[in-house]
Amino acid sequence: MTSRAESAAATRRALLDAAAELLDSGGLDAVTLRAVGARAGVTRGAPYRHFPDKESLLIAVGTQAWDTLGDRMHALRADPGLSPAEKMRNGLIALIDIGRFQPHLYKLMFSNPPGDPTALARAAQRSQTEFLAVVADLVGEQDARRYAALLISSASGIAGLEASGQLADPKWGGVSAEDLTDTLVDMVAGKRSPAPATDDLPPGTP
Repeated sequence: MTSRAESAAATRRALLDAAAELLDSGGLDAVTLRAVGARAGVTRGAPYRHFPDKESLLIAVGTQAWDTLGDRMHALRADPGLSPAEKMRNGLIALIDIGRFQPHLYKLMFSNPPGDPTALARAAQRSQTEFLAVVADLVGEQDARRYAALLISSASGIAGLEASGQLADPKWGGVSAEDLTDTLVDMVAGKRSPAPATDDLPPGTP
């Protein structure tokens, strides 16, 4: 038998799923508590028992997206079959893919809701901390924050350029988001590659 708490949790999940679907299909204007309730198949008053207003609902949707990305980053970090550079690349592509396939959600994730401007920045902490650890494995703790911020901001720019259609301009030579991400990772990995030991150099090398 389903308990009241389990039923409430299931209703909340259904509401969040419905809100995310409406956001994907119609943007922020499509997400209203009434529309979300109708799509989730719950009573008209149910959404208001879980979310006092539209902003709180959208914060919950954005928080859920950051949590999902955090789970993805954690799985990448723990994957023994991937090199640090591969983990870094896959983490950046995971972020870019949200901008590519769910642009309205991507914009929401990086927004500052008027009622709680830091809510989504707080929600982003776990995924960013996981990514920071991936970067540290490649560049070391001392430089990790600088390189992680560079990589995330660059990935955001790539996502925006692609979403606007400007990345497809012939002047960029037909590069893709994946090409640019590979270049970023190669630059960071190459910058931090250790110099060869003197004993490994060919004879006569100064």
